[in-house]
Formats: sequence, structure tokens, C-alpha cells
Amino acid sequence: MKPVETDLQTLERRHPEWRPWLAVIEEVLTETANRKWDAVVPFRSEKQHGKIPLLADAVVRVDDRVAGRLLDQLLRIACRSGSPKLATLEAARRADPLTLFEAALCQQSDRLEQAAALLYADPEALQAIAALVPIPFLHACNRRWASLKSESWMEGYCPVCGAWPTFTEVRGIERSRYFRCGRCGGEWQAQCLFCPYCGMTDHRELASLVPEKSGGSGVIDACNRCLGYVKTFTTLQGSPPAKVLLDDLASVEFDIAAVERGYRRPKGSGYPLNVSVTANGTRHAPCPIQ
Repeated sequence: MKPVETDLQTLERRHPEWRPWLAVIEEVLTETANRKWDAVVPFRSEKQHGKIPLLADAVVRVDDRVAGRLLDQLLRIACRSGSPKLATLEAARRADPLTLFEAALCQQSDRLEQAAALLYADPEALQAIAALVPIPFLHACNRRWASLKSESWMEGYCPVCGAWPTFTEVRGIERSRYFRCGRCGGEWQAQCLFCPYCGMTDHRELASLVPEKSGGSGVIDACNRCLGYVKTFTTLQGSPPAKVLLDDLASVEFDIAAVERGYRRPKGSGYPLNVSVTANGTRHAPCPIQ
């Protein structure tokens, strides 16, 4: 049995009420292994330079049938889950898949809220499903551009897709620190005593909290200036890209503990991508419904 399958089963046993959402997650993680998405990754040969993510300002040509198939699969699974909020997404099957793909890729929550209003769908449910649609593409970007990433990248956001870190791994006896991206599955070196959101390095403004149910495997690294936080876990080696989403879900107790203490994960991305999505070589019109 693969690690992802094992983790999914473990999460389902621990949280049977999550079964509808885990079915959606399983579909997405299965799709990340589909090598068809590698062909969607924009070609580039130059190494990364400066503080700009590799995907920023790219033009992405997506077959609307591929994106539409994935969106429809996720919506079908969600709608038959029995969840009242997810059931409102039936109308979203009429939505333009590339519009949702682009809005989710760039983490443009305002566009997704507008689409939800026009579709009479629950806005939180639509945003949650739409956020998963570009993940197989982002995993392909992380695979294809692995050799192009800057070895000296020390920014607070992902060098591939500009997302904020999902958590930090402190690895091995060397205790090397790496941020992990929940969108593309990527990793990059993390500084010690550093807030990725506001850049704070003053130890007097930084705090480490240990949740009661942590089991000693992790802490919450929080910033008292911007009130952001990052979960930090001690591990022998890094998780495979496909497991990052599941590791995030499995540590929800850390998120609850952080929120109870007044800390939050920032919304949106760490770097605006400004990606343009095209279909058949034509700029895709930002219309939420076909």
C-alpha cells in the first residue's frame, strides 16, 4: 500500500466525519500522478533569479477538456457526499472550468466569490473545491522545474508557485529546516527565527507554542507582530510531495490551537502570480459561467 493511501485510511479512521472531503482529496492526489499535466507546464530553460517565483507572469495553455474533466469529477464526488454545503455545488458543473482554474491558480478569492454568487453555490464550498483544481498542474511544475529553482532561495513564499508555506520540516540530526508548499508539494530552505509572512527576525517578537495533543512531534511557530503562524514538525526526512496536503490535514489540532490563541494563516498568496490561462492559444475570457 502506498504512503498516501495509508495516510488517507488513517485520517478516515481518526475523523470519519471527514469522509466526504477525503474522497475529494484522494481524487486530486491521484490526479497529481497523471503525467499529462507535465505537457501543460510552460517551457523555460533559464535558472531562477531574484525573488520572483518560477510561475509568475506565465502564460499557461490548458486543454479545457482536461481541466473540465477534473473539475467535474471533483464536483460529482462533492455533490454526492451528503454535505449540505457541498450539495450546493451541483450548479457549478455549468461553470467555465478555465475561469475557475485561473482564479484558483492565482488565489483570487474575489473572483471565486463572484462565481459562487452567480451559481447560487456556497462560496466556501466552491472556493475549497476550486482551490484543488490547479494542484495537479502545480505538482507538474514542481517536477519539471526542479533543476531551475534557486539554491539560495530564502524567501517566505514558494519559489515555484508563490504560495505561503503550509508547514516547516526540521529534518534529521542536522536539523535542517525546510518550508513545504501545500499547493505544488515543493520545498525550500527556511531560516531559523524567521516569520515568512512579515520577515520578522527579532526573537522577542517570535513565539513557539506546544499544543497539548502534539505528542512532542511539533510546535507552532508564531509571530506577535503580524499574528501569523507556521506549524513545524521534526522528522527524519521530508514528506513526498503528494503527502504534504495530508500532513497538513493530519495536524489540524495545531491549527485549532493557533487560532484559539489569536494567530491566523494569511489569505491569498505570498507573491501575486498574474498568470494568464489560455485555451487553444486564445486568452481565456474571465466569465464565470459558460
